[in-house]
Amino acid sequence: QVQLVESGGGLVQAGGSLRLSCAASRVIFRFNAMGWYRQAPGKQRELVATITSGGTTDYAEAVKGRFAISRDNAKNTGYLQMNSLKPEDTAVYYCQMTILGTTFWGQGTQVTVSS
Repeated sequence: QVQLVESGGGLVQAGGSLRLSCAASRVIFRFNAMGWYRQAPGKQRELVATITSGGTTDYAEAVKGRFAISRDNAKNTGYLQMNSLKPEDTAVYYCQMTILGTTFWGQGTQVTVSS
C-alpha cells in the first residue's frame, strides 16, 4: 500500500512563506506524477499544483507566481513552496499520486494564514 505523509504546515502571517513536504513510500516515486490539493472549510477540494515524472509543472491560477512545486526523486519526496501567502490560502493541504489507476492521498497538513 502506497503511503504519502505530508508535513510542514502551520500558522503564518499574510505575506509569509511555508514549505510543505510529501514523503512517499512503497512506490517507485520517480516514475509517477504527483499533485498538491487543498480543501478549505465548507469548500470542495481543489487542485493546487502538479508535477510530472519528468518535472513538468502546472498550477492553479490562484497560486501562479506564488507557489512552486518540486520533487527530489532520490528522497522520494515532493515539495510545495508557498510564498506571499494570503488568508484565502488557509486550508488543509494534501498530496496525491495516481498509480496504475488507483489514487492515493496523504492525511493532510493544515495551513492557516492570518491577516
